[in-house]
Amino acid sequence: MGDKDKGLQYLHGKPMALHVLQRLAAQTASTMISANQNLDTYKEFGSPVYADHMQGFAGPLAGIQTGLLHCTTPYLLCAPCDSPFLPADLAERLWSALRQHNGDLAVAATLENHNGILQKQAHPVFALMKTSVLPRLTTYLENGGRKMLTWHACLQIGEVLFEDKAAFRNINTLEELQELDN
Repeated sequence: MGDKDKGLQYLHGKPMALHVLQRLAAQTASTMISANQNLDTYKEFGSPVYADHMQGFAGPLAGIQTGLLHCTTPYLLCAPCDSPFLPADLAERLWSALRQHNGDLAVAATLENHNGILQKQAHPVFALMKTSVLPRLTTYLENGGRKMLTWHACLQIGEVLFEDKAAFRNINTLEELQELDN
């Protein structure tokens, strides 16, 4: 979306990040926001707001690291601000997979059609993780790691297959947003 803050772009009368926050609040005991710009605006949503602990732009993993640093429970549930249709049962299903696989982390996945072949597509930012993964994530980031799936390789992971792939749709352009807002 160019220089626009995705999370603050309006969809159906409110910012996309507020859609996400409200969906997560219905599934969790508390919420927080990871943001690196417009912090005062995000604070108006009523949840604590934290900028990345790590200096420089280290991508989504830096935001997850910050969330883990400030998390007051043994588990952290993550979702991106540009996916306002996330499932109402995301936390419950990821929690079930985490327990079933005795995992460090559980992630969402969908089946996607690629040239007529159904393939599993992981959605690694939609994740529930134990806060005990923080030291491994910090080491990974300090060593220059930035790829979510590469970091996941060092963890015990449970995967949850969701049928509704639209629930994980990222809205990346103003055109997509306008199309969905009509």
